[in-house]
Amino acid sequence: MVQPVPRAGSGVAADDAAQAAAIRRHEERLARDPSSLAFAPLADAYRKVGRTQEAIRLCREGLDRFPHYTTARLILAKALLDEGQVDEASAALEAIVAAGGRDAEAHRMLGELHRKAGRLEPALGHLEQAARLDPGDRESRLAAEMLRGRGQTPEGSPLASLLGDDTFATETFGTVCLEQGLVDEAAQIFLRRLNKDTGDPVARERLEQALRLKTQRRKGP
Repeated sequence: MVQPVPRAGSGVAADDAAQAAAIRRHEERLARDPSSLAFAPLADAYRKVGRTQEAIRLCREGLDRFPHYTTARLILAKALLDEGQVDEASAALEAIVAAGGRDAEAHRMLGELHRKAGRLEPALGHLEQAARLDPGDRESRLAAEMLRGRGQTPEGSPLASLLGDDTFATETFGTVCLEQGLVDEAAQIFLRRLNKDTGDPVARERLEQALRLKTQRRKGP
């Protein structure tokens, strides 16, 4: 049952009111025509207000009828991720890609999942594809640029003499580089560590931190 629409006395209340109205509109549309594609926007609306289990159920039921509906499968993947079901979300995204879907967001999400798991080669492939399909996807482009370094010392780095071998490719030195704002150097140090051990949790975390800092820097204040 949809909760009563709250009075829009603030920005948050206005957002809540708009979300409740959208949910009611999609529910009414689906009630009028249960065989329609209205299940997808309703599932997405449910997901955005935290009703992820309902979103997952709607998507799965709808995909039984429309198995090639990419938008619904993408919404399913997002809802599964919201629930922490990473493997199931990955499977949904892989199904989109395997079916030949040229969906930039599916590639971006897969790239992020592979990158966070330390699987650098598939991460790079998906991020490059996301950037090709969506030239405005700055984050995917920057992430791919960083992964493409494959642990090599960035050109023109003031630390080139130190990073010429693996002596300084340590967690401690990489963290110091991050703290000093040497984001590219830090990223390549942690990439080297991940190339040796994809399960290194610190290297994964620090690589993500380096990417966030690089993205913020490119976006500017």
